[in-house]
Amino acid sequence: MMEAIHSNFSSNVGEVSNLPFHIINARVPGYKDLQMVSVNHQGTIDQIVSMDTVYRRVPFQGLRLLDVSGDWISLGGVDLQINGALGLAFPDLKVQDMGFLEKICNFLWEQGIDGFLPTLVTTSVENIYASLEVINNFIRESSNLKQAKILGVHLEGPFLNYQKRGAHPPEYLLPLTIDEVKRVLGSYADIVKIITLAPELDTTGEVIPYLRSLGIIVSLGHSQASAAQGKQAFDLGATMVTHAFNAMPSLHHREPGLLGAALTSSNVMCGFIADGEHVSTIMIDLLLRASNYEQGLFLVSDALAPLGLPDGVYPWDSRQIEVKNGTARLQDGTLSGTTLSLLVGVRNLLKWGICDLEKAIALATIAPRKAMGLPQIGDGEPATLLRWHFDDANKELTWERLPI
Repeated sequence: MMEAIHSNFSSNVGEVSNLPFHIINARVPGYKDLQMVSVNHQGTIDQIVSMDTVYRRVPFQGLRLLDVSGDWISLGGVDLQINGALGLAFPDLKVQDMGFLEKICNFLWEQGIDGFLPTLVTTSVENIYASLEVINNFIRESSNLKQAKILGVHLEGPFLNYQKRGAHPPEYLLPLTIDEVKRVLGSYADIVKIITLAPELDTTGEVIPYLRSLGIIVSLGHSQASAAQGKQAFDLGATMVTHAFNAMPSLHHREPGLLGAALTSSNVMCGFIADGEHVSTIMIDLLLRASNYEQGLFLVSDALAPLGLPDGVYPWDSRQIEVKNGTARLQDGTLSGTTLSLLVGVRNLLKWGICDLEKAIALATIAPRKAMGLPQIGDGEPATLLRWHFDDANKELTWERLPI
């Protein structure tokens, strides 16, 4: 996590119990000029108003104020692809892990994450059921406002192309049929929000419409799909691509492939990893420009169980991964994910000089919510706010949570 910046919040507006308060001179992604963000005593946003309007209409006397002096204010991040943390892999969840899952939610909150989709990579159907049961029970019982909220589950597999399986164990891959999909979902379809699949495995064209009828977002990945097959899948209702560039054919000038089809489809959003290893910075730059930044892309961490732990060698299903500088690989060198939190990607995009700060923040906070159809920052939304500060002299980006 980036080091938090100093805040004079408590001295300006008092304890959290003394809400409401007003954040003034704030930059808010998606809004022009400086804004005032008003938070009521219930910890939700009352309004976001331009400072010009405030100065004309609202006397400041008696208001509790936090002047952020042009810093950026956003909601926390949303991570749609995260495989575990603090040593626990989500596909390995058991009943006795309920307390540890809460610890992970608290940890992710401290990492600036408002919500996330525990991602279950390819494993046995029995393991999938066990994990879904734990997550389902946790969602029902959890009510802590100051922890990252589980928004549902992302199933990354088991309907993947063998040739593009990456680190997914081949023995658990399944054919893509409605019967197999029903078997994997069991009685948990209501908490599964995204499924990553290889569309070319469905010879009937029935699976994507079926999943959409259940309200499940279909993301294409770990696939050998051509551009034509990708376009057909998007026409059938797929709206996402999983970790763009990774586990799919490369862009080619005569066969643009799945990613080419995605980049030319206005209703498709692609997740991408900004660790500098999964995709080169030049290709990320091209991806950002081709997708119009947060209009077509969103950041994911693709973080594995060692997130929050130091570099080293860790167990991963029946195998081992080695983590170096936050990048995880199998012993044969296959990339398997990262151990970097989502907001590190924001810092990287800015450090590489391929994205301005507003767009970088939006890629981790606005774009994932857009991809999921979730509300954005605005009236009536919980004030789970981050304050971002860029030190121009030291070229350093830092952030902190504002209390709610």
